[in-house]
Amino acid sequence: MKPDQLLRPAPAGLYCPAGDFYIDPVRPVARALVTHGHSDHARAGHGAVLATQETLDIMEIRYGVDFCGTRQSAAFGERIEVNGVTVSFHPAGHVLGSAQIAVEKDGLRIVASGDYKRGVDPTCAAYEPVPCDIFITEATFGLPVFHHPDPKAEMGKLITSLRQFPERSHLVGAYSLGKSQRVIRLLRDCGYDAPVYIHGSLARLCDYYVSRGIELGDLRPATVEKGDKTDFRGAVIVGPPSAFADRWARRFNEPLIAFASGWMMVRQRAKQGGVELPLVISDHCDWPELTETIRELAPQEVWVTHGREEALVRWCELAGLPARPLHLVGYEDEGD
Repeated sequence: MKPDQLLRPAPAGLYCPAGDFYIDPVRPVARALVTHGHSDHARAGHGAVLATQETLDIMEIRYGVDFCGTRQSAAFGERIEVNGVTVSFHPAGHVLGSAQIAVEKDGLRIVASGDYKRGVDPTCAAYEPVPCDIFITEATFGLPVFHHPDPKAEMGKLITSLRQFPERSHLVGAYSLGKSQRVIRLLRDCGYDAPVYIHGSLARLCDYYVSRGIELGDLRPATVEKGDKTDFRGAVIVGPPSAFADRWARRFNEPLIAFASGWMMVRQRAKQGGVELPLVISDHCDWPELTETIRELAPQEVWVTHGREEALVRWCELAGLPARPLHLVGYEDEGD
């Protein structure tokens, strides 16, 4: 079987002609396999969805109970037949429930990694390498300049700032799914045991993480309508980046704005966003992790998608590995 008979780019996303399904389609389709719950990969309106149970639960939290026609859960490592094609889901280490999807037929195996990271993260299952003939890798941080620091060291900057400015409310911008929960857990693992206040949009997802056995400690609503904003002196408040642009963020006591993202390596991004305390914490691989993963898997071919595709393709070519960019559109950096 030729690779493009098993998976190929299409306007709606990665399409499997042999099995008549899509992986992370960007528009409603009859059958979708979904790698994880971020909105650029998991959209509502599909006829049928196959994903891990956590991803299905997260989609229901975000989109409502009727987010698709029918749903089916896949356990990690379980082999499932879809119209004569064998598929299996494997941990991607990106966010809770995130998976790589292996697609196999007639002796050919392609692994679509979705978004993945190699670093330690107790809020989700760790990435597992899956041997394959063709590896489809993201390249969100696919430039040699991106070397992400130790997340605990970055969290130490926040704890140091809390000691230096005990009168100021520390507002930490973090994406609602995955990053917020990881930031909170990092705080706890660094010894911070005071209450953490969260924006209302994070509550259901944080509750879900806790229900899956991920300890986040004392979480409280970050509301000031019924109280004095000085109640939040020296407190940590976590909210989505979108909330920092409205009046909600200005309600707190001398707010110090932090933002947890791999993009905080780019100083201009931090400056443009008014970020006083950039925290370089990413849920994607950096350049050394991307290249290490490709070396470890040693596939026959590499396909590169959503991100800095050309640089990683060039690296593969110099390493003697056939590679090509997929030029898929519709994938952003919600989980960076």
